Amino acid sequence: MDAAVLAEVGVFLGSLAAGDLAERSRQGLGHDAASWAVRKRSLTGKSSARWAGSITKASHDQWALARRGQAAHMAWLRGQIASIEARLARPLGAKADKRDGLVRGYASRGEWHAKSRRLQTLKARLAVVEADWAAGRVRVVRGGKRLANTRHHLAAAGLDEQAWRDRWQAVRMFLAADGESGKRFGNETIRVTDTGRLSVKLPAPLAHLANAPHGRYVLDATVRFQHRGQEWRDRVTANRAVAYRIHHDTVRGRWYVTASWQRAAAPVLPLQAALARGVVGVDMNDDHLAAWQLDGHGNPVGEPQRFFYDLTGSRLLYHARRCGAAAIAIEDLDFSDGTSREKHGRNKRFRRLISRFPTAKFKARLVSMAAEQDIAVVAVDPAYTSRWGAQHWQQPLTTKTRKISRHDAAGIAIGRRALGHPIRRRTTPPPSHQSDGAGHRTVQARPDTRRREGTRPLVPGPRTGCAPPGRGAKAGDQCAQHRSGHPAEHGFWQQDSLPLSL
Repeated sequence: MDAAVLAEVGVFLGSLAAGDLAERSRQGLGHDAASWAVRKRSLTGKSSARWAGSITKASHDQWALARRGQAAHMAWLRGQIASIEARLARPLGAKADKRDGLVRGYASRGEWHAKSRRLQTLKARLAVVEADWAAGRVRVVRGGKRLANTRHHLAAAGLDEQAWRDRWQAVRMFLAADGESGKRFGNETIRVTDTGRLSVKLPAPLAHLANAPHGRYVLDATVRFQHRGQEWRDRVTANRAVAYRIHHDTVRGRWYVTASWQRAAAPVLPLQAALARGVVGVDMNDDHLAAWQLDGHGNPVGEPQRFFYDLTGSRLLYHARRCGAAAIAIEDLDFSDGTSREKHGRNKRFRRLISRFPTAKFKARLVSMAAEQDIAVVAVDPAYTSRWGAQHWQQPLTTKTRKISRHDAAGIAIGRRALGHPIRRRTTPPPSHQSDGAGHRTVQARPDTRRREGTRPLVPGPRTGCAPPGRGAKAGDQCAQHRSGHPAEHGFWQQDSLPLSL
């Protein structure tokens, strides 16, 4: 009975949400407070004032999200067009010159012709998007474009028509309500008591389904929040605002309730205070995270750790807390343009590799969860961390019983860069001989030293410690040197002739 009532309410409110989103999209840039009031009054008569407020707010948020997507798509198209035009202007087979800012040319005449055709396609797509942007017109599919296209490929998705329709109906339902501080248990529309009792305020046309006073339906099933349950209970007990969303998982055949609330801004921890107890350097790969703890001096502590991707981030945070570190260092990776065919056109293997990196989603969740644990997240420059880490740390830390990978060494490089230390190790031991074949000794440069990541420049001249002629402590003592008219040794070293026999 509970599932049937929730489904009927969700489908009814979903139809109202679809009509309101269409109306909001038609208004475009002409939307204002007066038009919003008209929409809300129209929905209030069909449902209630609070349901109308939730629906209109959701429509406005969806339209704003679509506009941000349009802006991002326009920026991407313009970047692709500029990249193709720059390469088309170069001669065939021309090499790139970073110093002069010149890109490489296309390898063959056939590739040049194919890219010129793609350029015209991208320009046509850009013109359409720019026209939509100027008119304030957005294109939104309630339920998702991917699921809508799955309707034409049911066999490939492993679904039949009825299963697809059930999923399509579930994602288009609307059962969401914003919280209100001061109301009973923080929400008047979808109310969850501190004991887990869930009740829903029914829309006016469905008031005959109520089983409680004031047009409410109380479910027989109870609600239990496994994550942050005590924090949620403290809020509803104090009648503080809590927003709820009810959705149906057709695969598992279950209904779920999601609670959300606004929390106070976490205090910003100074960088030096966060790094005082060391840092955990994390190297992100396509299938796992390689982490290594470093102390405040940049020395690796303990053993390297490997975590396979869990976007909740709890295992990595647990490791940081167990190590006593207050900061996690990650690379500031941005693959927004890295997967494009214009940047890595013929290298399909590399494009597939970097497309598997969940950088944006992982960083967003890691930052939000780390703030709850009072752990700082430090983003560093990813340049040459894997190469220099393997060059300076992989071989020295590899033993007969411990195999250090390139990714583990990159974690050390990332952590040292976050601490302000150069990636390479401290001064190497002196060579066994004084010949120049052993190379120059490395030094520990200060964080503010320019070009500290490079090798020491070769200073021309002799590599011995002798003083040039005319200089040094005995420059004025001509008797200490073998010259004409001067003895080669001091006088008291001279001896008389001795007889050979007595």
